[in-house]
Amino acid sequence: MCPVNRTVLYLVGWTITDVDEQAIARLPATAWADPLDQDGGLQQGYHVAELTGLNQRADWPDGMRLLVRRVRPSARHRKNLTAFETRTGWKYSIIATNIGRMWGIAGSHHPQWLDALARAHAVVEDRVRAGKAMGLRNQDWTVNQCWILAANLGHDLDCWVRLLTLHDQDDLECAEPDTMRYRLYHLPARLSTHARHRYLRIDRTWPWAQTFVLAWQRLIDLPALA
Repeated sequence: MCPVNRTVLYLVGWTITDVDEQAIARLPATAWADPLDQDGGLQQGYHVAELTGLNQRADWPDGMRLLVRRVRPSARHRKNLTAFETRTGWKYSIIATNIGRMWGIAGSHHPQWLDALARAHAVVEDRVRAGKAMGLRNQDWTVNQCWILAANLGHDLDCWVRLLTLHDQDDLECAEPDTMRYRLYHLPARLSTHARHRYLRIDRTWPWAQTFVLAWQRLIDLPALA
């Protein structure tokens, strides 16, 4: 039986201050290690290090760690570099986390593993952007909770439709909400019943009619939930 951990784990970005840069400056060269890419290989041109021991304050939460990542600045970074970054020739970013070691995951305490986990959050930001396209944009949570709930349900259904029925359709597997609306969701169709048979009535001239039929067939073929 797996142990139950009720601690809320977090992994968030950290705004770098002068104090943080002073801590980074004290890191020895041996503290920096090559980070991992999402497939477990080494990522060249970047470095990651543990900053916790050099930058700790008494009022910080117990178990909080700081991890720093550096990369050679690109042209778009150069105008926003601090004096410290200009002097060292590196662009720095810091993440804060309370993850010490995740049960059952070897190496989860290493800065390289946590850095790769943090960079995987890009998919979360992409889903937030897609959620806004599904109706979340410019909505006030306290004003219209029902609308926000409905928009989130629509976003979830859109994700499940693509995962369960369009996983082998290269142009729709990762399609944006606007594309799904144009090709499938806005398509005039109706479900009718005749002689104990169900019929999907759809305009055959629609360019993606067959895709719609394929998705519908896969949905109705899914096993019923117990």
